[in-house]
Amino acid sequence: MSEQNQQTEAVNEAGQYPQAVEDAKWQRDVIEKLATSALAEQKTARRWSTFFKGLTFAYLFVIMLMALGVFHDGKKAFDAHTALIEISGVIEVGGEVNADAVMNSLHEAYDNKGTKGIILRINSPGGSPVQAGIINDEIKRQRKLHPNIPVYAVVEDICASGGYYIAAAADKIYVDKASIVGSIGVLMDGYGFTEVMKKVGVERRLMTAGENKAMLDPFSPVNPKHQVLAQTMLNEVHEQFKTVVREGRGKRLKETPEVFSGLFWSGEQSIKLGLADALGSADYVAREIIKQEEIVDFTYQDDFASRIAKRIGASVSATLGEVLAKQLINAGEVKLR
Repeated sequence: MSEQNQQTEAVNEAGQYPQAVEDAKWQRDVIEKLATSALAEQKTARRWSTFFKGLTFAYLFVIMLMALGVFHDGKKAFDAHTALIEISGVIEVGGEVNADAVMNSLHEAYDNKGTKGIILRINSPGGSPVQAGIINDEIKRQRKLHPNIPVYAVVEDICASGGYYIAAAADKIYVDKASIVGSIGVLMDGYGFTEVMKKVGVERRLMTAGENKAMLDPFSPVNPKHQVLAQTMLNEVHEQFKTVVREGRGKRLKETPEVFSGLFWSGEQSIKLGLADALGSADYVAREIIKQEEIVDFTYQDDFASRIAKRIGASVSATLGEVLAKQLINAGEVKLR
């Protein structure tokens, strides 16, 4: 009897058939593969869990070190150098340029023993007269406290309005021949929607306590009295601006009716008008005027933790704003101003 017949007969005697044996073997193989796969997935999950826990721990550890000041970004340059402070962007509270940040930069630059001169590299279209005024006052105060450390404003693309308000506090102003300089004026802008409301049939319902509370309301007709009050305030701020420029530029200023009219000029023309002193870049001023070619940047920067906090705060504010807006809309209480 052949070996195959013997195996077949043995299987038949056990009450099973060859196909049943193959099925049982296939099932065992599948179960083993599933078990192996499950174990592998569990190991992978444990590894990722450990990785993320470690990452979280490392993040919290770094935050703790930063809170303790271990990674403080204070300037340690005690060798002779030129201090650079960037004034780039719109001047406003909490904005790209604000009084707190610039004053912090000034204090660090002046307190550093290696500072031989300070460059304010300006690239700003202007902004808040209050913020610009605070910065201007602080520059003048620090100049009196440190008469041996000159401050130079270096204009890149634009130094207009509030940007020039700041520059006027410097010892000298350097520009590029194609820079935009000036715009010594004050404005208050807005929109009037009364005619649109008439066309679409919208009725304005406004209640106030105080006769001038709704001053310059864009959905109400212009009130001549309010217009006069606003213009008086603008003129007052403009006079303050003019005084700052006159004090800062002194006899160098060639005052004409156009100088304080809000016009702006090229850097080359601004030198002729006495709004600037000479052509020159930051590198040129450091090398040729201050005589310290080494430049150290003292521009204030938020630390890592503050930037994260601001991002989180902005995200939360946006979410809360959406929720509140939906609630107000549903309640019919939305007021557009």
